[in-house]
This record gives sequence, C-alpha cells and structure tokens, in this order.
Amino acid sequence: MKNLFGYLLATLAVIPEIAYADAFRNPFQSASAIGQGLAFAAQADDPSAIHYNPAGMTQLRGVQIAAGVQFVGVNTNYTSPTGVTTKNEKSFPVGLPPPGQFFITANMADLGPKVLNGLTIGLGVENLYGFGAKYPQDGPFNSAVTTAQLPLLDIKPTIAYKISNMISIGLGADIFTFASFLGEGQIEQQFVWPGGLGIPAGSNIEVNGTGTTAGLNASLLVTPLRNDDGKPLLNLGFIWRSQAVLPLSGQLLVNGTAVANASSSIRFPESFSWAIAGWPVRNLEREWKLEVDLDYVRWQSVRNSDIQLSNGITISNPQPWTNSVTFIIGTEYKWLSLGSHSAWDIALRTGYNRSQTPIPNVVFTPALPDSNVNTFSVGAGFMCKPGGHFLGFLSCGDPEGGKKWLKGMGLDLAYAAAVFDTRTVTENRNPTVDGTYQTTNHIGAMTFRLNF
Repeated sequence: MKNLFGYLLATLAVIPEIAYADAFRNPFQSASAIGQGLAFAAQADDPSAIHYNPAGMTQLRGVQIAAGVQFVGVNTNYTSPTGVTTKNEKSFPVGLPPPGQFFITANMADLGPKVLNGLTIGLGVENLYGFGAKYPQDGPFNSAVTTAQLPLLDIKPTIAYKISNMISIGLGADIFTFASFLGEGQIEQQFVWPGGLGIPAGSNIEVNGTGTTAGLNASLLVTPLRNDDGKPLLNLGFIWRSQAVLPLSGQLLVNGTAVANASSSIRFPESFSWAIAGWPVRNLEREWKLEVDLDYVRWQSVRNSDIQLSNGITISNPQPWTNSVTFIIGTEYKWLSLGSHSAWDIALRTGYNRSQTPIPNVVFTPALPDSNVNTFSVGAGFMCKPGGHFLGFLSCGDPEGGKKWLKGMGLDLAYAAAVFDTRTVTENRNPTVDGTYQTTNHIGAMTFRLNF
C-alpha cells in the first residue's frame, strides 16, 4: 500500500508541474516580437507593449488595437531505455483552438483634457500560461499522462505615465482565470491507473481544477538619446513581474465518476527582464534597430505544491526547481514610405533566443517535455497609412478628409522554430517516464493592428 500511495503521488504530482516549466510561460504574444526572437521589451512601440513592457505604451498615439493568433505545432518523439517509441498525438497539424491575444491602448492626452497629458491606459487579454498535450492511450508512459491541458486566461489592466521626455513608468495587474470557451475551462490531467488502492487497473484517471488569482507587474522605459525628430535612438527597458499563487479546486475522477474532491495551487514565480535597444539608422526613410534582452525567472522560489483530497489525504509534492535565464537578440529593418508606395511602411525582422529549463529529471513529465531550447525566428510587418489601401480595397484613412479617425492599418507575420536539446531522463519519480525526448515546436504568428 505504501508503494502504491507513492505511485499516486508521482502521477498526481504532474498536475501542478505542467504549469511551471518556462516553456509554458508563454512569451509569444505578438508577431512583431516573435519575428525578432522576442527582443522587443526596449522597443515596445505597438499595443503588445502591454505584455512586453507596459511603460512603452506612452510611445503610442491615439487609440491603438492589436489582435493576434499563434498556430503552434508540437512534435515530441520519445524512446524508452528498452527502445520502445511513441510521439504526441495531433488531431490537426497545429493545436486548436490556437492561443491568441487582444490589446488596446489609449493615450489620454489625445482623447481628453491636458491634465491627463502623459497618461496612457491599456487592457490586454492573453494566454500567458497555456498548453495542451496528448499521447496514445496505450503508450509506454500512459500511467504518467495521456492528455493534459492548461487553458489559462490572463486579463491585464495597465497604466503608463511619461514622467519626462526621458523616463516612462508602467504598472499593471495580471488576473489569471479560466473560461469555459477555452478548452475544458480547467486545468486537467488524465492517465491510466496501473492498479491498487481499490481502483481497477486500466481505469482512466482524471484530476482537474479551476481557480482565479492576480499578480502585479511594474516597468520602466528610459530613452537617453533621441534624433532630431524626437524618435528614440537608444532605449533601456526593465520589467518586474510578481509571483502569484493560483488556488485550484477540482475533482479526482475514475472512469468519469468523481470519487474525491481535490485542491492544490500553482505558484507562478517572480521574474525580471532587462532590455537595451539601439537604432544605428533612424531617419525619414529608414530605421534599423538592434536589441538584446535578458529574462530571469525565480523558479527556485517554488518549493512544493501539496495536493489535498477530500478523504483527508494530503499528498506532499516537493518541487526542486532551479532558476532559469533566457538570452534574446533580435533586429528590425524598416522602410518608411517606400518608393512609389508612400502610404506603406515595410519591416523585416529576425532574431534568436536561448532558454534554460528549470525542470530536474526527478519531476520531469511528458505533459511538459521541456529542455534547454534554441528558438530561431523571422518575420515581416506591413503598415498601411492614410492614403493607402489595405488588401487593395480597404481604405487606411484619408489624409485630406473622410476617415480622419483612422490613422493606420497593419499586419505582422512571423515564424519561429523552437529546437529543444535532446534530453535523456533518468531516475524519475515515475520510472515509466525515463527515456529520451526530442522536441521541435513550430510557431506561425499573425497580428492585425488598427490605429485611430
């Protein structure tokens, strides 16, 4: 019985862990950033600044809207120590529904009395933590996971204030919650029971939960150098995100029947980001930006995530995670009022980032086949200004009258390949998980923007 109880611990322990890995602290929140390898925190000059650096919202005029979607294809191949192989199942080449986001910003000086000069407000809705995983029901580690999902929503009310021509600050909240229209509307893990504790072997086990919590973020944008037109030539950015504890209340189900209530929590760690961007070229015709960012996540502060069952059992669930660092470098080259297409700006982007995994072998789970990862990206941006026509027929505004309220319409596209280091797992709490994992993720992104 003691060994079976330990086995229950090993299988249930993956419920909190699937939200912890850095791979699911989803940084892919706009095509403009993805195309630059996510090197965007010091640039932060479109509505996705709400995510990457809220202080950058003070750079945006009027009302600006961005809505985006990412199409993610996850490819994980597993080989056991005895040579048995399997891979994740996909009902479609990319996960559906795809993750997406919506951002809106409003510069209050452009909309209201001058007393509000310097203030910008914003609202974002995104999937900061979110994923889905599925493996064969008869797979070699089906006692660890067959399906798992975390369709978590992040609602971000945000404000930014321009203290001076050099310094802007931002402050926001992250409201984490679940919604019925996203996946199953709950964190969920399913696996096959091997037998014991009065539960028939081969039973389908599900553990689920929902909850709501909030965290804070604060940010800074410093611009020590500008050109004659007042545009930044050098930006420095800093972002702090607090830790947040998400309480979970749900059920333990056996073959679809609830046998106990379950409660636990997920602790999202504190993180810090530093960024520097420079424009070697920035004039009325062209702009060239180079940026380097560094992210540091304090996963080590998350030491346990115990599970309580309504039958009085408390499952101790230690989490020996380590802190992680992500290095990011990216660039953007933009043509302004290109030749005969004077109503269009066109940008080309590329970037790279290297991220460490915080997950040790002992608590590794195939629901999150994480490893150190190299991500390579490319992208392009198209901004249609007044006088132009988007897709050849949608007016982007009339500089001489008519649609004076519309100032621009844009489309950003990006592709990223996340190539994970091959990882060999040994001495896991669930021995069926031991083996070699090879993962490559493909991300296609599209963001549509409107400026008013």
